This record gives sequence, structure tokens and C-alpha cells, in this order.
Amino acid sequence: MTSPQPHGTNPHGMPTEALHPGGGGPRQESRHEATHEHRHQARSVAEHAAAVARLLQPLRSVNRTEQLPLREALGRALVSGVTAPISLPPFANSQMDGYAIRSADLPDGGGELSVMPPVPAGASPDALKPGMAAPIMTGAMLPDGADAVVPIERAVPDRFLPHGEQATVRLPSAAPGTYVRETGSDVRAGETALAAGTFLGPAQLGLLAALGIPEVTVHQAVKVLLVTTGDEVVAPGQDLPPGKIYDSNGTLLEAAMRQAGLEVRRADIVTDNPDRLRTLLRAEGGEADLIVTTGGVSKGAYEVVRQAMEDQPVEFLHVAMQPGGPQGIGTFEGRPFLGFPGNPVSCLVSFEMFLRPVLGSLLGTPVPRLPLRARLGQPLTSPEHKHQVRRGTLQPDGTVELQGGDSSHLMHALAGSNVLVHVPQGVAALAAGAEVEVWML
Repeated sequence: MTSPQPHGTNPHGMPTEALHPGGGGPRQESRHEATHEHRHQARSVAEHAAAVARLLQPLRSVNRTEQLPLREALGRALVSGVTAPISLPPFANSQMDGYAIRSADLPDGGGELSVMPPVPAGASPDALKPGMAAPIMTGAMLPDGADAVVPIERAVPDRFLPHGEQATVRLPSAAPGTYVRETGSDVRAGETALAAGTFLGPAQLGLLAALGIPEVTVHQAVKVLLVTTGDEVVAPGQDLPPGKIYDSNGTLLEAAMRQAGLEVRRADIVTDNPDRLRTLLRAEGGEADLIVTTGGVSKGAYEVVRQAMEDQPVEFLHVAMQPGGPQGIGTFEGRPFLGFPGNPVSCLVSFEMFLRPVLGSLLGTPVPRLPLRARLGQPLTSPEHKHQVRRGTLQPDGTVELQGGDSSHLMHALAGSNVLVHVPQGVAALAAGAEVEVWML
């Protein structure tokens, strides 16, 4: 699997998270906590991505494939490669409205040819007779004997004559192959049209349709049970008592997952009650391929996810990443489980750095974020022992303006961003104008 971090970096060290949770972050991931963790205990971004890949490897099983008609396959990925059953184009055809000719019939200065009956698109024309030209429409089959097309605007007269009228037309000379789409010039029968794992977007589905393929075998969409935790979290639309915050994590992650092609079942918000969380996971997790929670994975006094997983093979650890250091990974009663941090930017960065690229590598969907090189519009600092992910706006001139600071509660800054800015491990500061890797959101 390609590492989900720029330049193949391997950051180490403890993450530094913001002191204050924001719209939907049930747990604080404090700087105080980070400084008291032994840095060598932190897992690198690459190591954690590999662990997530191992956890989710069974999703690649042949038992999790299905055959779908093309109209339902958008956003899925091919299980196996597709061999072209026919050539495209399946026959030589005209690239222009004009006259199909035999190039040898016209000297260098051009000449007059007699006009044959026209060749409309979809017709099977008669062979082209020597010394004659056939009016031909764009996409129409080239008559046998013809090897070039002269566009109508170069003819004299520069219009098609009425059908049945005996006439001649003056045409310039043309080299063989001029304005001709040769058989198989796009893809030849027997060649690989699409490789295994190809993401099926509009262009890929259009190619399959052009090849006459009505349905494809694809990986099933991943079903996720998404659970937000925390006593302090209230669903949007309800009254907001003192000390409470609205849940943004559920909406944020659900939207990101759905946009990436996952099927999401979003559970009710769970308070800091481990028994209730276990009951919910047992009741609603049975049909899920993956359980994802947000919050409750740090080392505070009320970390409900940690408490609920005490009897399960789940590891809670720190990844050398800012934001998004605290992570949970394992299984809950046999179901793959990932525990993301509670701060909203942290949980989204966790999804983008781990779940999204791992699923893309295993199943071909979602497609990877497009990495670009950009120049910083202002200087930045970064914890040298961590991989930092900042939010930014890529400008038309190729510079990236950072949005907000490194705190993981800044939802407004996230909403104003169109890229993730990567600062690899080992970098403590970058000056304005320095080149960085950014991922388009």
C-alpha cells in the first residue's frame, strides 16, 4: 500500500492536540498529556496505516463482490480487469463531415471527382469506385477503397449536393489517413480496457458501455456503523444547555464517508456510559463491516470507548501525528473497529490519513486525494517529532494560505479550506515560499 504521507516520511513522537474541544469533540486531547507520553511509544503514520490495512484486509474477500449494471456501478471498483471484446472504433470511420476519397485519385494540386451516393452514420456503404468521392458524415463507416477524408469546407462547392444529383466536386489532395479514425485506434479487441481495481467514474463506465459490456463485477460498498460519544454532545436542533456542544463529528464523518462511497449507519449519540455503548454496538453493529467511533479514546477519566472495549482485542495508542494522535484499533466481537479522536478536525484528519487511503488501496475506492506541490503563503512551525496536517486554501498562483492554527477544534477554518497541508516528521519550521505537499479536498 502506498503510504498516506508525503515523501514516504515516517514521523515519530507524540501528537500535540488542542486544549479545547469544538463543535462535536467530546474529549480533550491535551498538550499536557502528550508531553508525559514517552515519544518512542508513538506509532508512525505509516505504521498505523499498515495496521489499519491489516485489520481491513478481509474486506477484499471474494465473498464481498457483486455484479451490477453499469448504471448502478458508479463509484465502485472493478474486482478483475476487463478485456476489450471488440475494437474501438470497431470500424474505420470519418472524423469530419466531408468526402471520402482514394488519396491516389487526387494529384498534389487537387482535382475533380465524381460524387457517389452519401454515406450517413450507421450505414454500411458500397465500396468507393476509382475516380469518385463519397459524401460522408462524421462517425460514418469509411467505404472500402477509401483511405482519407476531405472536410466539406475545403470542397468546391463547399456544401453537399442534393441526393441523386449527378455532379462533380473539386477537392484538394489529402494524405492517406487524413481525418480517418482507424479501427482499434482507441483500443483493440483482446487488449486490457480497464485494470483490476479501477475506480468506475463516468469515463470508465462510458468506455465499458462503448465496448458493449452491460454489467461489471465490483467490490461491495463498505458498511460502517458510526457512533459519536460524549456526555457533553447534543444533536443539532436541540436546546444547548450550559457546558454542552453540538455534535459536528457525526455529520462531518458521515458526509466524508458517504462522499467516499461508504454506506453509513449513524447511531444515536452515546453518553459516557460503557454498558450503553456496548449494548448499542451489539444491537446495531451486526450488519456493519466496520465500526467507527469518535471520542473517548484518550487517557482522561471518562473515556467511554476505552472502558467499553476493556474485554475486547482493541489497542489504544498514540500516532505521531498532529492533529489526530489518539487512536483506537482492533475488533469488537469480531467486527473491525476504529476509534477516532473526539475533536472534529482530528477525526476528519484520521479518516483522510488512514481509512480513506487504506480502503482505496484495498478496494479501489475511494480514489486517492490528488497530491500537489504548493508554496506556503506564510511561515509555519511544526512539532519536529510529528507529522503535522494543516488546513489551507490553494490559490490560483500556486500558493497555499493556511487556515487557522494547529488546533483541532477549528471547524470554521476547516470549512474555509480546500487542501490538507502536510509537514513531514523532522521539520520544525518552514518559511514563507517553502514548497509543501497538499492534498485536494
